[in-house]
Amino acid sequence: MMRRLYNWIMTQAAGPHATAVLAFLSFLESSVFPIPPDVMLVPMCLANRRRAGFYALVCTVSSVVGGLLGYAIGFYLIESVGRGIIRFYGLEHAFEAYQAMFQDWGLWIILIKGLTPIPYKVVTIASGAAQFDLTVFILASIATRGARFSIEALLLWAFGEPIREFIDKRLNQLTWIFLACLIGGFVAIRFIF
Repeated sequence: MMRRLYNWIMTQAAGPHATAVLAFLSFLESSVFPIPPDVMLVPMCLANRRRAGFYALVCTVSSVVGGLLGYAIGFYLIESVGRGIIRFYGLEHAFEAYQAMFQDWGLWIILIKGLTPIPYKVVTIASGAAQFDLTVFILASIATRGARFSIEALLLWAFGEPIREFIDKRLNQLTWIFLACLIGGFVAIRFIF
């Protein structure tokens, strides 16, 4: 089943609507959706390595715009929508910890967490709820999300074929590792903060 899904994703990644799907996924992930855009970015870069930089740019712009939605949810709708999103993902403790840290470390929180696969939606919603400076939020988001997606795309551009072969040979193991990391990230945030 994983092999069919992988082949389908690779076909979609080379398809005519792949860039739009990548943009939409990256936008949603920054505010409400649990799946990171890497699930499309990686196969798209592998399917067309010459466009890896462009795909990183699409991810960055869409993620920052989606981050603005997350910021707006935190700023304007924290009680009616924001807390529901945070509760849905079981990240109440992480959210409260982020809000407290924003008082002393606001910019650094965005810079550090924006580079990691830790759910960026927590950072965006918490930034809005803390009424963090919007200009600084946007600039930090551009820097961190841009760096994250650009580094990933650069590595895929440079080492694409060996990476593709590696994935082809170890698809099942990598799928389980990805799922464990995704779930582990949510669990870690819940219990660390």
